[in-house]
Amino acid sequence: MEKLFELHDAYISRVPMEYIRDQMGRINWDSRLIGIKGPKGVGKSTLIQQYIKKTFGPGNRHALYCSADASYFTEHTLTDTAAKFVREGGTHLFIDEIHKYDNWSRELKEIYDLYSELHVVVSGSSLIRFNDGQADLSRRLVEYEMPGLSFREYLWFEIGARLLPVSLDELLAEPAGFCLEVRNAVKPLEHFKNYLRAGYYPFYYEERGVYQHKVQGVVNYIIESELTAYRGLEAGNTRKVKALLQVLSQIVPFQVDISKISRNIGIQRPTTLKYMMHLEEAKLIRRLFTDLESTSDLQKPDKILLDNPNLIYTLSSVNPEIGTVRESFFCNQLSNAGHRVEYGGLATGDFRIDRDIVVEVGGEDKGFRQVKGEDKGYVAADDIESAVFRKIPLWAFGFLY
Repeated sequence: MEKLFELHDAYISRVPMEYIRDQMGRINWDSRLIGIKGPKGVGKSTLIQQYIKKTFGPGNRHALYCSADASYFTEHTLTDTAAKFVREGGTHLFIDEIHKYDNWSRELKEIYDLYSELHVVVSGSSLIRFNDGQADLSRRLVEYEMPGLSFREYLWFEIGARLLPVSLDELLAEPAGFCLEVRNAVKPLEHFKNYLRAGYYPFYYEERGVYQHKVQGVVNYIIESELTAYRGLEAGNTRKVKALLQVLSQIVPFQVDISKISRNIGIQRPTTLKYMMHLEEAKLIRRLFTDLESTSDLQKPDKILLDNPNLIYTLSSVNPEIGTVRESFFCNQLSNAGHRVEYGGLATGDFRIDRDIVVEVGGEDKGFRQVKGEDKGYVAADDIESAVFRKIPLWAFGFLY
């Protein structure tokens, strides 16, 4: 146990406290069992360590942070560790990378049932299913999803502009006033394009010169380690999945031809659809449908985008189509803010949000033809600073969380 506390002290002592994301305040840390999931690189470990440092301070032995892939757990179980921790007065146990520990769900259930005074927080991959393991945690665990940086958060990290988030209803109701408020504090267009290229993953601030190399490393890790371990991807097909991602980074979103894509990468159509489902779970792509209610897992999507624009710039071997980049940004920010995003269809705007809001995404000259006749029809336009009528700057949708 002392070895774990030595590692705990090392982690907590060096975690930076200059920037603490708003997600910390959205988590009910009083819950007895919390699960935080998200793709590698979005800052789950940092958030947990910051919470410990802020709440318990250095040297406090009531809290313990450890990683489930630590060598300590080759000889000790989580259950035994929790038992000893509680006997020594521990009250808050934080376990990172929980998906790397065999039988994690069964032992978490046992810990929850045995130690009513112990609070447990675990973090894991986007692919982890907290309520679908060997033990049912659905009535015990409170689950949270950790996204990458919004454009608003990026501005805070990048230039210290501390601006508050806006709800979608507030933005659509008073877009001109909101944009003026932001522009009084910062020039958003000065920083927006860089965010699209390199600003979604917080490790941008560690080594900026190798950012895209690190993004590529995240992609490789998800495919080679997580998809093979947790979704049964055959090791021999990892190259084909990487090829699939590269193809998706270059296609025009509304030209989804699954059969052609399958032929290009050398796998069967049903397998391609299955891989796409898993890539979406891993937060690498986003499948869009005209009606989410009637969608099956292996249904052909109506539109496919990479999860965020940084992935497009990293994976595409050609200069990315700017329209694809804009749509990826819009869907990413709306989805991360908790909104339902569906494909709008060919006869209306690009996207339908929360069933009744229609948005067309485009450049500064984009008109209202595609949303004509829609009571809640809007245009999200790139390269503009101010909102005019229902034409709202695209960057403004990066302030939703």
